[in-house]
Amino acid sequence: MPFPHLGTYVPVPKRVFGPTSIGPAAPSEFEHFSGLAPFFNELEGSHNMLKKTLIFLVVVVGVLMLSTYAMADGFTNGGFENGNLGGWSQGGGSWFGGWPLNPADYVGGTPNNMVVGSGIDPISGLKMVYNGSYAAKVNDSYNDYSVSLLSQTVNNYSAPAIYFAWQAVLQGSHGPTDSDNFTLQLRDDTKGINLYNVAYSSATAAGTTLFQGSANYYDWFFTPWQVENLDVSAYMGDSFTLSLLASDCPYGGHAGYVYLDGFGGEAPIDNNPVPEPGSLLLLGSGLALVAKRVWNRAKLPLLHFTR
Repeated sequence: MPFPHLGTYVPVPKRVFGPTSIGPAAPSEFEHFSGLAPFFNELEGSHNMLKKTLIFLVVVVGVLMLSTYAMADGFTNGGFENGNLGGWSQGGGSWFGGWPLNPADYVGGTPNNMVVGSGIDPISGLKMVYNGSYAAKVNDSYNDYSVSLLSQTVNNYSAPAIYFAWQAVLQGSHGPTDSDNFTLQLRDDTKGINLYNVAYSSATAAGTTLFQGSANYYDWFFTPWQVENLDVSAYMGDSFTLSLLASDCPYGGHAGYVYLDGFGGEAPIDNNPVPEPGSLLLLGSGLALVAKRVWNRAKLPLLHFTR
């Protein structure tokens, strides 16, 4: 209501923020940012790219972890990466004749096995480890009637195959039934049958392409690393005992031994070991660094608003 002594009342326009205090209303907040729509669209696209990249990295880690589990499926210390023969049963003794050799006859006897690291076998000239840092060596190069055994039982085996790598080194000797040899036997304990019973003899080595003659030791033969694939797809879920035996000849004049590595449900990879859990932690750190770099590349310059 007007006050007579102050004159006529004139309403004062509402003050607004803008270039002047009186005049057209300042742009709304929406109108102020509408020109930045391309920026926000680009920012959203960058975030989507970052999200997809991170999902991909997580999947990679998951696949590697699953591969590690698959390699160890059913077998304890299948690659001997513990640096010992833990998880394996051993046996041994002497052979004075009779064919074929039965691994069961040497269970509980004195073994002649060891774990080896990186290095070159002097007779074959090949590396002693196929995958990872360690392998097993069954028997040795001394000709003293010795037989040595390495075996493991796996229960409720779920993979369709049993893989492992081997390299046999055998000294040329006598006939197919009385020479130093490498024997492998796979028994289905659930059904009580032998699925595989195979022997590689130095007597037949010279007549095959599987074995080669040593360049440094006369009358010695060796195989390049072989990856064995024992098909058990028709028996999945059964329990198996895999026995691996290396033997001298039965007359004490010739020797034989074998290297073993990479037992599991997937074929071992030459010179490319699956990362161990500790390596996966390092891999995770590396992926985190990659993710950070992707994030930094996706970020756009900050905006500075002025009034």
